[in-house]
Amino acid sequence: MERMNRTKGFTLVEVLVALAIVTIGMAALLAALGSSADSATYQRDKTFAEWVALNRIEEVRVALQRPTKGKSEGEAEMAGVKWKWAQEVLETEVKGILRVDVSAKPADAQVGKDVWYTTVSAIVGDALAPARGDQDPYAAPLQPTGPGGQNGQNGQNGGSLNNGSNNSNNRNTPPTTPPTTPTVPSPNTNPTD
Repeated sequence: MERMNRTKGFTLVEVLVALAIVTIGMAALLAALGSSADSATYQRDKTFAEWVALNRIEEVRVALQRPTKGKSEGEAEMAGVKWKWAQEVLETEVKGILRVDVSAKPADAQVGKDVWYTTVSAIVGDALAPARGDQDPYAAPLQPTGPGGQNGQNGQNGGSLNNGSNNSNNRNTPPTTPPTTPTVPSPNTNPTD
């Protein structure tokens, strides 16, 4: 009997094992890509949620009245998406200062009722350095003070136009000093070795 000539090649089992390995590798790659896309979407939404919360805090700060203590909720729109925010105003230990916590998440987020994407805190109140009225930054330009510090010290005017009076506009200007040339000791040229 004659033997059949077998050509070299892969058997059916070898091909099926190779296909199974490729399929598992592709599934893992697709899962990693999907996870990366979900993570990028979550980070984008978390950033927008922080902006919504910061906008709400600024609305509270620029309002002409103090916020009422307690909890409140509302909605806002940003980037074409509806967002839910929850605000809580608390009293602090310092009289006249309130703490405002604002949390935000997308209105259609599939998370629990008390799960938020971000929470931002701020303080508001009347004890936070109200405008004094005696410092008008647009009234007169700040004049540099002389080498003696504030104007009028050590009998020096410092070249300002206020003739030595203590002008409150110069209060925050650091004193200027004339430029000095550093002294460098000369090298020892005495040959007494």
